[in-house]
Amino acid sequence: MKFICYNDWNQLPKSSAALFTKAENDSLFFSRHWFENIVATALDDEQKLLLACVVDENTNDESKVLAILPLITHDNKEWSSLCHSYSSLYSFLLSENDQQEILSCLCQGLKTLSFDYLTLQPVAENDSAIESFKQMMENSGFSCHRHFRFYNWCHRTEGQNFSDYMADRPSKVRNTIARKQRKLEREHGYRIRLHINDDIEKALSDYHDIYKVSWKANEQYEQIVQGFTDRASKSGWTRLAILYIDGQAVAAHLWFVVNRKASIFRLVYDEAWKQYSPGSILMAYLMEYVIDTDKVEEIDFLTGNDLYKQDWMSERRERSELTFILKSEPEVKPNLFTKIIRMVKD
Repeated sequence: MKFICYNDWNQLPKSSAALFTKAENDSLFFSRHWFENIVATALDDEQKLLLACVVDENTNDESKVLAILPLITHDNKEWSSLCHSYSSLYSFLLSENDQQEILSCLCQGLKTLSFDYLTLQPVAENDSAIESFKQMMENSGFSCHRHFRFYNWCHRTEGQNFSDYMADRPSKVRNTIARKQRKLEREHGYRIRLHINDDIEKALSDYHDIYKVSWKANEQYEQIVQGFTDRASKSGWTRLAILYIDGQAVAAHLWFVVNRKASIFRLVYDEAWKQYSPGSILMAYLMEYVIDTDKVEEIDFLTGNDLYKQDWMSERRERSELTFILKSEPEVKPNLFTKIIRMVKD
């Protein structure tokens, strides 16, 4: 095994495709589509891509990639995981065999690089590979600091159909949706159009128009949303549903479905139509589609502890941040943001 760093996607051996295919089954945020899109649309000028890899060169043709740790390097030597504020999960892309040996090689290789701080986030509580790596880094001279980042709500369908799922929702949710649908149909009428891989450009234009008149104001990261949706649509991952009233787009939900996991990415609606709860109507529509048509096994609300998410989900998980520092460096102290998060959590 050998530790090698690449600075460009095209430098990766072709064998890396197997790791990305395996990883995207766990999360769309481990997909090559997602990582490439961050590099293409979201990095600052001083940020650079670094793919820290472990490879096996004992094969007959080309090197076999055993692990990939996608990173962002900074001029100030404070390096971080290749992620975005929209990323709800991060981990290694790792071969199933000889994981301890691979992680040890990765750890020793990273120790030769010139960073002062290395932050990996957001990571799951139960990520065994991350925990093993943490112990190895500590044993090789690093200190590690773990901080709470955010909560993640999800629902495992466990064979439910949509009717079963809705029967388990709070009565106020079921009653509100039924009442608002009747009211909207009676007073205006409405239609919902679902885009998977067709007419995405026009659909995204409607989505952004709604965003501009929503409570969220302007979309700060329009390029990353546009870029990833374009890539995801080519793989059939996109579920972009738009609700129209009198021909006007008034609400939109952007979800992605990968390997029977639905990720609820962005939700927007025009506040002028708030009285009809178009966002809730769309939520029920897409829930029915991903459960009964896509046959998903998990629905993930990604980041945030908003109260309304508890009405639709059944399980809350934690995501953390790990910062590694060589013990010769001054220990990092939690910043004000971390202290506030801890207070909110407590």
